[in-house]
This record gives sequence, C-alpha cells and structure tokens, in this order.
Amino acid sequence: MDDVCPLEWRYGSNEMRHLFSRDHIIKTRIDVEIALLKALQKLGYVTVDDIKKVIEESNNIRIEEIDKLEEKLGHDVMAMVVALAEKSGDSGKFIHFGATSYDIVDTAYAIIFRDAINIIYNKLTKIIDRLSELSDKYRNTIMVGRTHGQHALPITLGFKFANYVYELTRSLLRILESKERLIRGKMSGAVGTMAAWNGYGIKIEEYVMKELDLEPHVISTQIAPRDGFAEIVSDLAILGSQLDRLALEIRELMRPEISELKEGVGNRIGSSTMPQKENPVTAEKISGLAKILRGFVVSELENIPLWHERDLTNSSSERIIISHSFIIIDEMLDSALEVLSNIIINKENMERNLSISNGLIMAESLMINLTLKGMPRHKAHELVSRLSKNVRLSNKSLEEVALEDPTVRSFFSESEIKNILDYRKYLGQINDLIDRSLEYYKDVLNRDNLKSVNAK
Repeated sequence: MDDVCPLEWRYGSNEMRHLFSRDHIIKTRIDVEIALLKALQKLGYVTVDDIKKVIEESNNIRIEEIDKLEEKLGHDVMAMVVALAEKSGDSGKFIHFGATSYDIVDTAYAIIFRDAINIIYNKLTKIIDRLSELSDKYRNTIMVGRTHGQHALPITLGFKFANYVYELTRSLLRILESKERLIRGKMSGAVGTMAAWNGYGIKIEEYVMKELDLEPHVISTQIAPRDGFAEIVSDLAILGSQLDRLALEIRELMRPEISELKEGVGNRIGSSTMPQKENPVTAEKISGLAKILRGFVVSELENIPLWHERDLTNSSSERIIISHSFIIIDEMLDSALEVLSNIIINKENMERNLSISNGLIMAESLMINLTLKGMPRHKAHELVSRLSKNVRLSNKSLEEVALEDPTVRSFFSESEIKNILDYRKYLGQINDLIDRSLEYYKDVLNRDNLKSVNAK
C-alpha cells in the first residue's frame, strides 16, 4: 500500500510514530482487556490459566485478521475482541465482559498519552536547556531590540533567548499539569453506570487501574470526558505556536540585510535554481507545521459536546487529531533542537545594526534624562521627537544633533550627552531578568509533582 500521509515517512520520530501505530494501539487495547480479565479473576469469573491462555494467544493476533472481522462486523474494537476470544477458546469467554468499547479505547489512550508526554518532556527540556545555555553565554552581547519591526531600544541576545526560556517553561508546566485531567482510565461499562458488573464495578475499576498504574475518572458517560483531550491538543498547539515564534525570530534575523542569526545548514542546498540561497528551511518547516496544530484545536473542542451519554462524532476526527497532534509537535521539537544546536551568531552584524539608525535607538534615554533634569515629560518627548526628525533629514547622529541643540546643552555637558546616548549603559536590569528566567525554569523542574514525570 502506498504511503499517503507524510507523517508515515517524513515527520516525527520513530518512537513517537510507534506509539500511535496500529500495532501499538491494538497491543495497548489488548493490555487493557487483559487487565480487565485479571480484575475478573480476582472476583472468581476466570482462572489464572484462562488469563495465561489469552495472553499467549494475544501475541498471535494479526492486524489482517482484525481488519477482515471488522469488514464483517463494522466495529473495530469488537473485531479485536472476537479475534482474541476465538483464538483463546473457552478461556476467552469473559473477554470484554461488562465493558464498553470506550472503556478499552480511552484507557488505552491514557497509557499512550502518558508515554507520549514523557517523550515531549524529554525533548522540550533539552530545548530549554539549550536556550538557557545560550541565554547565559550571550547575556552581554548587545543587539537591537525591535518593536513593530523597527529599532526600539538596545537589548542583549541573552535577554532575547531568556524570554523563550520563560515561555517554553510555561508550556512545559502547562502540559505536565494537564496530566491530572488527561491521563485517567475509564472502566464503567455502557453509559458509565457499571450496571453489568452487578455491584462490583467500583472494585473492578480499582483492580484494572492498579494493574495499569492509572487513576480512574471520577465519573463518566460511555466515554471519558473530552475536555482533557481538548486541553492537551490546545496545550500542544500553544507549544507549537511558541516554537513558531522562535522559528520566525530566526527567519527574520537571517535576512541578508539583518544577518544576525542563521541556521547552520552545512552543505544543504538552498534553492534548486539560485545557487547563492541559504534558506531557513528548518525554521520554516516549524512555522508551517504550527499552522496545522492550531487548526486541530477547534476540531477537538467540537468533540466536547456530544449527544447525551455519547455519540460517535468524536471517533473519526480523533483518529486524525490525536496522533497527528503528537507526531507533529514531536517533529517540531526535534527541528527546533536541530536549529538551536547549530545556530550561527554574527556579533559583528549585531554591532553594525546598532549604529544604522544614527543613534536614534537611544532617543528614550535622552527623553528620560531631560525629564529627570526638570523638563516636563511631554515636553521632553516633543523635543526629542523634533531632534529625531532632524537626524533623519540631516543624516547626522543623534549625538551630533543633541550637541547642536541649545535646549539640550542648557541641561547637559558634552560628556553627559555622550554618556546618556551610550547604548551600553542603557540595558536596564537585563542580567537580573535573565537570572530570574533561568531560576524559574529550575524551579519548575524541581517541583515535587514534576520530579517523577518519567517514573511511569
């Protein structure tokens, strides 16, 4: 069969694709069925030998068999159950006893989500570690700070990276906190009342969840509440959008007329026709995939309102949304780490770009200092605005124009003006803010409820 979806061959790591492969999903669903049998064994419905037989036969089930049964039955979970029961003979007569399909599907999802989030955790912390390293290393590398695409005030490259440390740490925390609502099993039967188990439903649920190392949903309909699914898809889209912002930053700063940052591309071909091109293709891939992630959010929100105790409208869309969201963010995380690991930083161009506005980047400093000398702030703003226009018209520097202005000279000596307009002395509390961002990340990693994230 030809591959159709690029996630099958182009995007995502093998470990993440494996989690959402048909083989692994079916295996995980069978694990849930076996956990149910073990619970039933504790209550005397089946024997230990029955369970051994089912486990043994579960290793012999082929997807082709399940597909053939599904063509006949029109139900994927039932096809799996019938295949397993028929292979297990008399030992399989209690397979799926009292359960509904989504007891199996949603509990299997919880197990897969747990493993998928651990992959995300490991990759995201590597990215934040790298950003922390860059933030500390370049904390004193001065560059232009830009707002609206225009030169605003001087900042440092370390300060720029520290902002991403903080933002991505917020996503790390957001995703890990969602586990409380997302990674919960469900074993409650049709419509969620546990009626088929004749008063033993809570006990069966307890046994199953202990076997699978899960907490149960407190209550549910025939399916687990979909707010948790919508939450994780939203969280992944937020993370994807933050990676998009980082990628966009690199793409913008890689423009030849700016050329402050650049993807380290080695011998990669930039264009099929223009040999000189060095395109930010990995960063652009991140930005492109983020668009897909954001689009999934609305679809998963639509899966929260279902008819009564359930309908089937969530099923078909989630087969696409869930796997694609995790595999896409996995690809984006790998791509972001690749970019950050090989990023090229051009300090000379940062220094060059600081001067191309002829000192206008320090206009605020002049206005602030005039105000501190006694000039009303709005009057100082008016004066410096006029001086800035003179800079643009005359192509002189702000320092030259300020030294020629009698009002400015009435407040400041020549040395004071030079000091006021020195961008190296107008960086505020950048180092304190960088340190605060790095400490925030360390604090999140050390929180007691997050220390054991990889323990399960």
